[in-house]
Amino acid sequence: MGKSKQLKENAAAWLFLLPSLIFLIMFTLYPMIKTLIMSFFQSDLSTADPVYIGSGNFKMMWEDEVFRKAFINNLWFAIGTVPTSVLIGMGLAMLVNRSIKGSGLARTFFFYPVVIPMVTAAFIWLFFYTPEYGMVNSLLKVFGAGEMNLLGNSTTALIAIMVMVIWKEAGFFMVFYLAALQNIPKELLEASYMDGASKWVQFRKIIFPLLMPTTLFSFIIATTNAFKTVDQLVVMTQGGPNNASNLLLYYIYESTFRFMDYGKAATATVVVLILMLVVASIQFFGADRKIHYS
Repeated sequence: MGKSKQLKENAAAWLFLLPSLIFLIMFTLYPMIKTLIMSFFQSDLSTADPVYIGSGNFKMMWEDEVFRKAFINNLWFAIGTVPTSVLIGMGLAMLVNRSIKGSGLARTFFFYPVVIPMVTAAFIWLFFYTPEYGMVNSLLKVFGAGEMNLLGNSTTALIAIMVMVIWKEAGFFMVFYLAALQNIPKELLEASYMDGASKWVQFRKIIFPLLMPTTLFSFIIATTNAFKTVDQLVVMTQGGPNNASNLLLYYIYESTFRFMDYGKAATATVVVLILMLVVASIQFFGADRKIHYS
């Protein structure tokens, strides 16, 4: 009777999971396998039917100067946005975690950029960066600085996109840190205060270690987001000037919809997936031993 009951419970569980499993296979596993297979074929406007070329796409793509530029840009983009947005999110959470007047309004204000659609946010910042009458140049004029075309300069275009993404994502990570902070036992902080620990010692010895699971989660999500950036590039720079703000996903977007080179787009997608898997694995397995889960 015991085994029969267990089998029935397992069968019921699998039946409940079946719809999600079907969607996972259809919209995640199958596209991944199809993309991997397509990366070994030449499939563009010059070929009527896909032609198997083995690793030829990978070799040609790595020899592509535009791909190398997008690859390097994406690494710098991740280095610039991931730790910054996560740390700012942590700081905002600690700021609004206090029981003071106006903290609820401050939370809403900091979280508001998250609920704005990415395309809308990109248009807002496009207006901010407008050379003649944008907010940034208006502020520069107030301080006596000259006019700057931030999105039209190859030196500042990627940095301008980074600032916009950090503004958009910091409030998202603030919510996770806020929840983690409110779950820290107050007895620990009160006991450390009675022992004479300063605020800095409390943060370094108690708060920060207990926030490490949230930090690891935030870093993985932020890294994934850093390699999924495309909407704001379409609106703000189209990867320019001279590919200075081109990123991997925009490179894939252009290869697919502009040049109709599906083999190259599939190859670039495989590279992005492998890169994200490697980075996430390093973050997870490298930080897991230093994390306190209780």
